Amino acid sequence: MHVGRVMRTNPVTVLPDTSLVKAKDIIAERQIRHLLVVDKKGQFVGIVSDRDLKQSWASPATTLSVHELNYILKQLTVDVIMQKKIITISPDTTIERAASIMQQHRISALPVVEKEKLTGIITTSDVMEVLLEAIGIDRDSFRFTVLVKDRIGAVAEVSKILQDEGINIRSLVTWPERRHPGVYQLVLRVPAADERKAVSALSEAGFAVLTEYVQDFTPYLPKA
Repeated sequence: MHVGRVMRTNPVTVLPDTSLVKAKDIIAERQIRHLLVVDKKGQFVGIVSDRDLKQSWASPATTLSVHELNYILKQLTVDVIMQKKIITISPDTTIERAASIMQQHRISALPVVEKEKLTGIITTSDVMEVLLEAIGIDRDSFRFTVLVKDRIGAVAEVSKILQDEGINIRSLVTWPERRHPGVYQLVLRVPAADERKAVSALSEAGFAVLTEYVQDFTPYLPKA
């Protein structure tokens, strides 16, 4: 899946000369964490987070009254505190690539830009939503894990066994088992009504099927 299919296409934007007080009000009213800053031509020039605004409010000028502090903040504009060196992505960036960039740079949002024009934004919340939808956690289903060797045909064999039993795979996610190189976890979800039949069919075929948390996989490692 690509970012262009899940990004928010109507991000809240402000001009560089927007006051910090106004920016703070917008973030509170819209219940968002980021404001994208664009110039009058619509070109993306920076980003302001709720954290940036909070840090601006934490002024060391404690001798000022609230009225005086608010007056000063009204004179300051977002272009003073906005982050200008921003990592951006294009709509054709994959979701996993976007997630990797956010993790690598420890950021929670990525503006989406195409031909120098801001077209959207994707956040860690959006990525999490895609993940949850992909693994089917919101459905009436049964989750289990099958341990397999990293070999050609392993996924096909598991799928064929379930197909022969008339069991539909609602989701399938794979990832390597770090403690045991060469072994992968296949995490599957099938209809809840097919729980016993799925586990029985795969177990009889010689696959190690785990239906609950196991601290040590060693006794369940596949031999072939």
